[in-house]
Order: sequence, then structure tokens, then C-alpha cells
Amino acid sequence: MYGLLLLLHILAATIWTGGHIVLSVVVLPNVLKQRSPELLLSFESVYEKIGMPALIIQIITGVMLAHRLLPDVSQWFDLSNPVAHPIMLKLGLLALTAGFAINARFRVIPNLSPSNLNVMAWHIVSVTVISVLFVVVGVSFRTGWFY
Repeated sequence: MYGLLLLLHILAATIWTGGHIVLSVVVLPNVLKQRSPELLLSFESVYEKIGMPALIIQIITGVMLAHRLLPDVSQWFDLSNPVAHPIMLKLGLLALTAGFAINARFRVIPNLSPSNLNVMAWHIVSVTVISVLFVVVGVSFRTGWFY
């Protein structure tokens, strides 16, 4: 079961992080150059169909993997337990991702126009950096970087 959970988690991370890297590095510069919210919304509508399920799979498998490491959820927040450190980091990154997503969905996207594309760009770049940090922290479960 562990192998399947880890595989699903990594595949979902690949989709989530890879999609955001493509969005930040390939799509976003074109959107900003052309001042075209339509280009951005077009990519988002296609990517969302695989990106959001990937994020949901990451959350579910991440919780299950964390539970395998520390079955008592209260231990996830025990600063004296080094195994809890990357779990707390992942949960913090998830909270940041949720914050950016909620802000973008309810504040930025409804008012998206050529004049405020830079605000959306900051959201996109921030979520991309956070998604890469998710991967770095995930690797630390094997390398012990955050233990």
C-alpha cells in the first residue's frame, strides 16, 4: 500500500508542480506581453481539469503518508519530534496554497483585466514557488534535510 500511495502522490505532484512551472515560465510571460487575460483563462480552464484533481490526490495521499509516519495526528505538530518537521512544513505550504487560491478565485479572477494582470502574475509565481517547495520538502522525507 505504501508504494501505491507514494506513486500516486509523486504523480500528482508532477502534474501540479509541472503545470505551474509551465504556467509561470511559458504561458505567463506571453499573457503579460500581450496583456491578455483571455490567454491566461484559456490555459487555466484546460489545466484546472487535471491540476485540481492532482492537488486533491496529493492532499489525500499526503495525509495518508503522514499518518503512516506518525499515526497520532497530534504528533504532527510536536516540535520536539524531528519527523513532524516536514509534515508541519507541508501543512504550512498547503495553507499558503489554499490562501492564494481563495484570494485568486474570489478577489482577483472576478476582476481580471489587462490592467491588473500583474496581481494575478504574483499569485501564479507564488503558487509555483510553493509547489516547488512542496517537492523539496517531500524529498526531505528521504534525505532528512528538515529533520
